[in-house]
Amino acid sequence: MFRIRRIHDDLLPTNRHAIEQVQALMRDRFPDVLQAEIDGLPAKLRDPLTSKLRSLLWVAEGGQGELRGFAYAKHAPDVRLFWLDFISATRDGRGGIGAALYQRVRESAKQLDVPGIFMECLPDEKEQCSSDAAYKENVARMRFYERFGARPIIGTNWQLELPNADPGDMPPMLVFDDLGQGTKLKPKQTQKIADAILSRKYPKICPPDYRKAVVSSFTDDPIRIREPRYATPDDIAHDVLKIPVDERIALFTHESHDIHHVRERGYVETPARITAIKRELDKTELFTTGEVTRAPEAAILGVHDAEMVRYLKKLSESLTDEKSVYPYVFPIRNAARKPKDLETRVGYYCIDTFTPMSKNAWHAARVAADCAYSAAKAVANGAPMAYALVRPPGHHAEYRAFGGFCYLNNAAIAAHELTKLGPVVLLDIDYHHGNGQQDIFYKRSDVLTLSIHGNLSFAYPYFADLRMNWAKVKGLATTSIIRCLKPFPSRSSLLQFRPHSTGPRNTIRSRWSSASGWTPPNVTQRARGPLVRPISRPSAR
Repeated sequence: MFRIRRIHDDLLPTNRHAIEQVQALMRDRFPDVLQAEIDGLPAKLRDPLTSKLRSLLWVAEGGQGELRGFAYAKHAPDVRLFWLDFISATRDGRGGIGAALYQRVRESAKQLDVPGIFMECLPDEKEQCSSDAAYKENVARMRFYERFGARPIIGTNWQLELPNADPGDMPPMLVFDDLGQGTKLKPKQTQKIADAILSRKYPKICPPDYRKAVVSSFTDDPIRIREPRYATPDDIAHDVLKIPVDERIALFTHESHDIHHVRERGYVETPARITAIKRELDKTELFTTGEVTRAPEAAILGVHDAEMVRYLKKLSESLTDEKSVYPYVFPIRNAARKPKDLETRVGYYCIDTFTPMSKNAWHAARVAADCAYSAAKAVANGAPMAYALVRPPGHHAEYRAFGGFCYLNNAAIAAHELTKLGPVVLLDIDYHHGNGQQDIFYKRSDVLTLSIHGNLSFAYPYFADLRMNWAKVKGLATTSIIRCLKPFPSRSSLLQFRPHSTGPRNTIRSRWSSASGWTPPNVTQRARGPLVRPISRPSAR
């Protein structure tokens, strides 16, 4: 058994381990590749601007994370080029790994608005091969690709001998896979693609005159593709999934939220919210269900006062099914002296009068925390994104206080877990102020909290220490001051809003974000709602 996943960068330990294995396999299977190109793989994944080619890497892994094979491609969106650079299985990697990897590459290419996949293959004409063994290997390779509809482009100078080429070199063919789209390549379009391949992929070995001779030879309209030589039309695979499985968002939710249902009049945080969102998500191909695991107690106590956590559990377990306890006494004048009665003490920890404790409140809150923790662990283990669809929500829960229908701060629990990998940015896009995250992480330098919310003069929770709107960020590349948690003024529009910072531009680049469960599902990828992704390293550029 093996799984295939995309490696976006080397920011996570699991990704770094996979990249190191890919580099070792490249040195073993492709000895002619320059060492500098192999060593530069992590940098190319992070920064596509240097070569004007975006690097794409997929790995096939066994159950213990051991590499079984990889595929490496380049994408140039300006000329609509998708170039398959390398694909290889380990020497013991059998069982259809190569075919599964190539199918995964095809699925990705189909998403990128490209005419198809271009690649080079050594010739399968016997007179062009250096030996009988090479001829047999080249034929087997083309037979493999023809099963997917890929065939050589003919009638061009692509196989023109390079200056200073070795006499034994076999001239590679330019092969094209139209992904079952029936693409007819036009000369001008293909000339741009051919020029991009030669100038960006082979800038040091293809001089301008050679490049011109090759590029100008793409004149047929449409560009001619060799007839199938090894596969019949029935053999060709045309099924390309719309959303690759490993690129789908890992969804973590749990039916236990349903038991926390306060039916009293005026309580608006109901199970119907989760049901409605889940119904819409199920209509898409964007999500795959993740397995919820129990969050260790340390994950919760990393962001919440242990005494408050014990109290919530104890009070919830003491109540009957019919009873809900609402705060009505708030000992703000003598906070050092807690009320002894459990039900009276609820006001000691709660910030409002409409967040009741019930028999099932603690269990539902605990399972919501489990979902958020599981989402964070999924990202840490290589998932591109994860979404914790939970209730009760959490972003109003502070270090030692609950309220706003929130008992445990789910987003804070996920953020705290991800700090094991490096700095985290937590973006709250709920209409209401993310006072919980602000309180929990205000004195910590490993999590930067950002909140976009309604003006506190008329929006819950109505209060915040405005002095905390200026937070000195330490340990995140610079000691610049970043303005955060700034509410929108009343009667403002999004067009009036601009990011405001007194430090260098792009001091922090977030690729991890989270918000409360109240966020609607139809958010864009730039404002992901309750999703988590790996954070990129801070940069002062």
